[in-house]
Amino acid sequence: MAETSIEWTDATWNPVAGCSIESDGCKFCYAMRMAARLEAMGVEKYQGLTRKSGGRAKWTGRVTLDRKSLSIPATWSKARRVFVNSMSDLFHEDVPAEFIRDVWSVMAETPRHTYQILTKRPRRMTEVLKRDDFPVLQNVWLGTSVEDGRVLARLNELRDVPAAVRFVSFEPLIGSVAKANLSEIHWAIVGGESGPGARHMEPGWVDEIEALCRRAGTAFFFKQWGGRNKKATGRTLNGRTYDEMPASECIMQI
Repeated sequence: MAETSIEWTDATWNPVAGCSIESDGCKFCYAMRMAARLEAMGVEKYQGLTRKSGGRAKWTGRVTLDRKSLSIPATWSKARRVFVNSMSDLFHEDVPAEFIRDVWSVMAETPRHTYQILTKRPRRMTEVLKRDDFPVLQNVWLGTSVEDGRVLARLNELRDVPAAVRFVSFEPLIGSVAKANLSEIHWAIVGGESGPGARHMEPGWVDEIEALCRRAGTAFFFKQWGGRNKKATGRTLNGRTYDEMPASECIMQI
């Protein structure tokens, strides 16, 4: 719930903490390491969310709902792009739809902010957001994470989500997604895995995604090459930096 160094957003907001492993992209999740660190510091919200296994922190599957944090966006007077639940998944099966509705109400009441929500569970996202008490909010962008070709079905599920903006995060990119269909996807973020145990990302996989974006009219954002030291590898691709965002006219048409 603070300023962040994540390149595609301005701040993070975590009304939920904790998660569970969903697919291979979760293997070295930074949020697991961070949650374990916060638990060791005595932060109540993160108690019991991780366990040590194989020498590293892993989710226990428990989630914590933090109602106190719901009031935070209203205290930010300056408009921000806000990454919702960088330490969890709002559409985790153990987050009640009623709590998601409370988060929705906060976002509706603070239209000056742009909220960016990522999930590895787009099917549940669709099930919840098709309810009558979840209006489409123009300031809420909805996305899914796709780490390789094995989970491309998430893009089809994302297309079913009622949303002003749909986006995909190809991070950590651990395999080719050359067969991805980016129709009706307005923004694509690409990044290699970072931190201990980071898996290699082939440059050709990134070039494939950029080509897919150009054909589909999808904004292309290259976040990082990753590796153990992501600052050393940087974020330039073919000699330039790509910081494209969804076009404002595209957002208004949806």
